[in-house]
Amino acid sequence: MLNCQLLPTKKKLCIAFFILNFSFLIFNSAFAQDSSRLRISLLTCTPGEELYSTFGHSAYRVIDSNAVTDIVYNYGTFNFEDDGFYLKFVRGKLLYYVSAEEFNGPTGFKAFYQSENRGMIEQVLNLSASEKIAIRKFLNENLKEENKYYKYDFFFDNCTTRLRDILKKQHDSSFCQKPVMPKGSRFRQAIHQYLDKNGKDWSKLGIDILLGQPCDAVMTAEQMQFLPDNLMKSLDSSDHPMVTSSQNLYPIKEDNNKNSFFSPFVVFTLLFAFIFLLGFIKNKFIQGLLQGFDGLFFFFTGALGIILIFMWTATDHQMCKNNFNLLWAWPTHTIIAFFVSSKKNWVKKYFKFTAIALTLVLISWFFLPQQMNNGLIPVVLLLIYRSAAKVFATNGTN
Repeated sequence: MLNCQLLPTKKKLCIAFFILNFSFLIFNSAFAQDSSRLRISLLTCTPGEELYSTFGHSAYRVIDSNAVTDIVYNYGTFNFEDDGFYLKFVRGKLLYYVSAEEFNGPTGFKAFYQSENRGMIEQVLNLSASEKIAIRKFLNENLKEENKYYKYDFFFDNCTTRLRDILKKQHDSSFCQKPVMPKGSRFRQAIHQYLDKNGKDWSKLGIDILLGQPCDAVMTAEQMQFLPDNLMKSLDSSDHPMVTSSQNLYPIKEDNNKNSFFSPFVVFTLLFAFIFLLGFIKNKFIQGLLQGFDGLFFFFTGALGIILIFMWTATDHQMCKNNFNLLWAWPTHTIIAFFVSSKKNWVKKYFKFTAIALTLVLISWFFLPQQMNNGLIPVVLLLIYRSAAKVFATNGTN
């Protein structure tokens, strides 16, 4: 320890002057960094039970210690009562908008997510005073009626990518260059992680049917950030410090028992086995039952094909294009459904072609450019089996 009593007076003065200047510099630096009196953080919310909340959520929290405000800017707002809501949603033309709400309070942002048992992680962003001011100004400009709406795209323009783009523009884009998923990861794999974790096998089946080959494209590091968790991880792992502090705002009850035995694969396999066994019973009633099943089965398969073509050609959903599920869900099945009992030659030729073509589809199932949902394998087998049964039908029986 330094004993000042033993030092000459001039040296004491020099040391005192140095300490004073050093303290002044530290004070000035801290004041300069905090002159905005703003604190901006990224809130990352954990997934919820509903399908729309399965992938989590992101928002900006802005605390102004001058005005004593604590506001959340949320780009995930939409108007459920909007005219033509469902049609706009299906066609990919639904407008989302940014809204502002209190963070605290009984009806605030935090209370809502706590009530749904959804966690919330806060990352305080490492921003200069001028950057904080610029970001808040940008957010408030977005709140204006003429600026707040945007056409939502789940993969490329959503509540999380909007926040990323603001940070890129107002601060630094280097955090977008470091991948947070293994090299070669695809969009479909990214969303499967959440659907599998949350036990949403049937939602996964529906999504895999609707989303086409573009969903199997390899993601860039920046594209990975369409998911809230990935943006959070990108900020934490950035080579340039993007976060000054991080905290879990409150505990939640974890539910680890979300998987169900009755997955699509199990249910459709049981259905296939049941119909297959019925085919060996030559009872008139059973055969009539099978004829009715065939009509409904082929009709709904064809109707699904028509929906896939509609999603491909008549909507703005880019990920619904080039859908290889059309290899088995043929729109023409809606027509043949009305001829399942016919013995005409062209009907038998149709079913023969169907059985052969779908057999080839099944052989190439794991080699297609689009990852197919394995829960559909029993469905395709059932289409092959019932088509073959029509080809080899004798004496009016199946």
